[in-house]
Amino acid sequence: MRAALGLKARTGRAVLVALAGGTDDPQLVERSQIRLLPEGAFAPYHAAEGLRPADARASVRRSIADAHRLAESGIREAARRIAMAGHELGGCAVLVGSGMPDWSTDEILAVHVRMHKAEGELFRDVLVAGARACELQLTTLPDKSALDEASKRLGLTRARLEARLTALGKSAGPPWGKDQKEAAAAALVALGHAKRGSSTAR
Repeated sequence: MRAALGLKARTGRAVLVALAGGTDDPQLVERSQIRLLPEGAFAPYHAAEGLRPADARASVRRSIADAHRLAESGIREAARRIAMAGHELGGCAVLVGSGMPDWSTDEILAVHVRMHKAEGELFRDVLVAGARACELQLTTLPDKSALDEASKRLGLTRARLEARLTALGKSAGPPWGKDQKEAAAAALVALGHAKRGSSTAR
């Protein structure tokens, strides 16, 4: 059965929901998390705060490299589990941010609010890069308006989408909060793209 992933980044981790079948009657395949930082590691820019500039830049570079490695390995492992369950993974949707200026590490560390924004963008970006590295058909949706955008792309009213997500939540059991719903909505969009066989990522 055709399957797709939906991914929503959080600090140091990603919420993953995998769905299979059709967008009208999707089946929950998996609800899990991908770790995006090594065990015990702290948010990259916050961890570098207070270090000497050269040490801070090196620390951030290491953390970014770790996040890329863990995102790719986590997505690849999820794809393996889905294949082992008898499904064909046809796509992956990632909830993304609005981007940020081309600030240097020093410029980010100089203003605390920039550190939060940079970390948010980092964890979303590594999921996009991980999906591409795994050669999955990639779809992106804006994180801030995930459900509205999913409704539009699926041709559903917001109420019908919410009902579909609620039904998936009942089959999944707790936890099934905002993060899981938004990841599931993204997976539904990816499932629709995979079903159509579109090669164009948005």
